[in-house]
Amino acid sequence: MAAKGGPETEDQQKLRFQVELEFVQCLANPNYLNFLAQRGYFKDQVFINYLKYLLYWKEPEYARYLKYPMCLYFLDLLQYEHFRREVVSAQCTKFIDDQQILLWQHYTRRRTRLLQSQAEQVPNQIAANTNGQSQPQKT
Repeated sequence: MAAKGGPETEDQQKLRFQVELEFVQCLANPNYLNFLAQRGYFKDQVFINYLKYLLYWKEPEYARYLKYPMCLYFLDLLQYEHFRREVVSAQCTKFIDDQQILLWQHYTRRRTRLLQSQAEQVPNQIAANTNGQSQPQKT
């Protein structure tokens, strides 16, 4: 994105950050991975090198911007040729998509139960602390 031979401007750096953030998050979509595989992107060494470069998104200072952390899991898998070959199959992609949906459903149920449990514990703890406090004695 930088001009040939020159450093990137601040605007160019911001644009590159946004484009790379959006692309990395797209990797959370198995159907998009299938799209890339069917069009031969995963056979292009330049593209594979780009995927390696994008591993910097796993660093906490960058990962905090991600809305779909599953994309990092797929970014890791894309480092392996075997996965890149398999994801070209619609059947494989459908299986991954189904598993991802099941994971989200299970996670959502568990998270809801956990939050409800915590919400119930807070009033109980407050009541216990209030009832258990000794009154100051007058001297």
